[in-house]
Amino acid sequence: MSSEERQNQYYSLIEQLLKCPNGKEPELIEANSQLLDAEFIKSIMQVATAFAHNGNEDGAKFLIHIARELSKQLGFYPEVTKAE
Repeated sequence: MSSEERQNQYYSLIEQLLKCPNGKEPELIEANSQLLDAEFIKSIMQVATAFAHNGNEDGAKFLIHIARELSKQLGFYPEVTKAE
């Protein structure tokens, strides 16, 4: 598979995540586990950034949340405990 095809699959999955019923995201992510990697997370952040620049704050926050959760699951995101 070319990197362009893979990128298209990332964007397709991001679109599905945005459209899926609330709470169904984990099932969708599980079903597409072959796409879960650092590049997918980078793609999510690119879309989130575009959303933020275009005034779609809710979409941006949602995608950043997904990216953070996936990063934790995949071990890319260190668990940091904040001192309040």
